[in-house]
Amino acid sequence: MITVNNVSMNFSGQTLFKDVELKFVPGNCYGIIGANGAGKSTFLRILSGDLEPTTGEVIIPKEERMSILKQDHFQYDAYTVLDTVMMGNQRLYDVMKEKDALYEKEDFTDEDGVKASELEAEFAEMGGWEAESDVSRLIQGLGLSNDILYSEMSSLTAKEKVKVLLAQALFGKPDIMLLDEPTNHLDLEAGIWLENRLRQYRGTLLLISHDRNILNSLCDYILHFDHRKLISYSGNYDTFCRTRAMQQELLEKTAEKQERRRRHLQSFVDRFRYKASKARQAQS
Repeated sequence: MITVNNVSMNFSGQTLFKDVELKFVPGNCYGIIGANGAGKSTFLRILSGDLEPTTGEVIIPKEERMSILKQDHFQYDAYTVLDTVMMGNQRLYDVMKEKDALYEKEDFTDEDGVKASELEAEFAEMGGWEAESDVSRLIQGLGLSNDILYSEMSSLTAKEKVKVLLAQALFGKPDIMLLDEPTNHLDLEAGIWLENRLRQYRGTLLLISHDRNILNSLCDYILHFDHRKLISYSGNYDTFCRTRAMQQELLEKTAEKQERRRRHLQSFVDRFRYKASKARQAQS
């Protein structure tokens, strides 16, 4: 569970959003929508720990593993596609590199052997021996060739890098996923594959998207940034639209009723403000 307590964010004296109080529960998908510049991506950066809020706190259990769709397309240029995707589970990747470094030592000691054995056990427990085949399935599902697995990221096109970084976010069964516009640069087939993949996900998914279809297909809740507030609505995007329309209609009817009442009172005042018997009432 992610708990957000009284979170606000200001930039240069301007309030993006304030007093956000939410709990995100495993098994649910939360679609985040709102106007450009309303704070959607900033909010995900706060949840990921990449950005400190102006006020409030975000509480995430330490044992929960979070994956994030990275936005820096040059961050992994020095790594292979396989390594980049595996870094989606940083602990698994670190264990793999540490045990490989031990085996490459010329003066391999008994202590190294014990350490290597421990690392092998942890690697196997995390599904390390299936990691390469898992990566292969991910990149192929997103429409990339398996031939690029050992290519350096620097050799890929911008669209290919986006897909590899999306595979990284999906890799290794994370407890929490934060995805900012994951369907960008995906063709129809890859988009359908991603939608099916996310539908099977059982962790906590937060999703920024302008894709109405994916918001309808996946979301259990819609979080709407509106007038510096983040408001939660139960249901998918279409349900949100209906609820908002009903609320707007109610507000308009209430405003219309208040305006009729205002005009009635103003008429009374105009008629009786100078009449001695009614002046006090008109003043009131």
